[in-house]
Amino acid sequence: MSYTIEGSTGSWEVVIGLEVHAQVISRAKLFSGAATDFGAAPNTQVSFVDAAFPGMLPVINRECVAQAVRTGLGLAAHINMVSRFDRKNYFYADLPAGYQISQYAHPIVGAGTIEIELADGSTRAIGVTRLHLEQDAGKSLHDQHPSLSYIDLNRAGVALMEIVSEPDLRSPEEAGAYLRKLRTILRYLGTCDGNMEEGSMRADVNVSVRPHGAPFRTRCEVKNVNSVRFVMQAIEAEARRQIEVWEAGGTVEQETRLFDAARGSTRSMRSKEDAHDYRYFPDPDLLPLVLDEAWVAELEAGLPELPDARRRRFIAQYGLPAYDSGVLVAEQATADYYETVAKGRDAKLAANYVMGDLFAALNRTGRGIGDSPVSADALGALLDLLADATINGRIAKEVFEAMVETGEHPAAIVDRQGLRQVTDAGAIDAAVERVLAANADKVGEYRGGREKLFGFFVGQVMKAMAGKGNPGLVNAALRKHLGETGE
Repeated sequence: MSYTIEGSTGSWEVVIGLEVHAQVISRAKLFSGAATDFGAAPNTQVSFVDAAFPGMLPVINRECVAQAVRTGLGLAAHINMVSRFDRKNYFYADLPAGYQISQYAHPIVGAGTIEIELADGSTRAIGVTRLHLEQDAGKSLHDQHPSLSYIDLNRAGVALMEIVSEPDLRSPEEAGAYLRKLRTILRYLGTCDGNMEEGSMRADVNVSVRPHGAPFRTRCEVKNVNSVRFVMQAIEAEARRQIEVWEAGGTVEQETRLFDAARGSTRSMRSKEDAHDYRYFPDPDLLPLVLDEAWVAELEAGLPELPDARRRRFIAQYGLPAYDSGVLVAEQATADYYETVAKGRDAKLAANYVMGDLFAALNRTGRGIGDSPVSADALGALLDLLADATINGRIAKEVFEAMVETGEHPAAIVDRQGLRQVTDAGAIDAAVERVLAANADKVGEYRGGREKLFGFFVGQVMKAMAGKGNPGLVNAALRKHLGETGE
């Protein structure tokens, strides 16, 4: 079912395009050797090039170019073997040169596609218009002094990939799915860490509305939104604002706006510039960027298995449902963890433990999969104890919680706490006889047709055996004894 917003004059369709700025993982900046570490003291990672000292010339960082090409390949996009850097002229207090070196007319990556999965299980292919490289600006700090603004140039010159989508998105849900999928791809490729809270991935959101089937109308850009949740909220707020303007007989003006998360609304920032306002022209200090086909092929050969391919393999190789596979491949570390656990074991049971018990423990302890208190090998060992009937399912849950608390190997916990499953037929028979003798009235009811009491008997026997009875043997023994009682 398509997403619409009901207005006073009818239903409206939302048209969305995203411009994602992804910080390239590189030890140096795009045109200088200055470091890029996050959280460094202000103005400690600034070269003369970044500060735009007279006579300083930019030198392209080969690794940043490689990262852009890897990303383009990961997006199934066209790699442009010749691209060019332009100067984009505008004034920011934290842009020392008075221009940004970017790619406008000739980007390094052309059209591509991202496939998104939605909550109802459907998928959509979202077009990528382009990916171009550019340098970031610095950062203005307005909260350090009551009457002054400070400038931190650590971020100035850091390499960014601007990834521009086609206006193919039609709902906040689709936009959220697109951002999450793009972030997953970038992380798999190792080209951007996707940490929106640190500003290394942020989105400009282009929104317009129209009656269904009508031509596109004027769009507005909501600038620098730094979380998936805020992107979705900004789309909803801006779409409703535009609908109110149109239905009141007004006209939506093209402009750049900001999202106020506290108020859940957007506000005007500036009128929207067009390309001519920036006076683009080729950077005279940088030659056109010409790629070698053999080098591009080498980069492509070194790409990891990407999330879509891995999800399809999990479905085929492990027999997992599409939903489980999608959850497990959303983060590369989680997919790697799962494969270690599942290797040679019950793949569905492994998925259930990773997605259920492990995820719950990580949420509870505030830890990530990378510093999980239970290693993949240890969880696999726990499943082995289940498979060889050393413990039963209920005991396995207890052992897992002990593993989370102590970090011990599951076998050590089982031995120390005496949790090995009882499989001795004589001991199980004795426990069954005691339970049936103590509940003679319920045995009579069971014989009279109350078959649901069988679960009660199972529970009582397991309780009598401190949870250590083999469930299958307990069930068999009960059926045997109840059958004999009924003769």
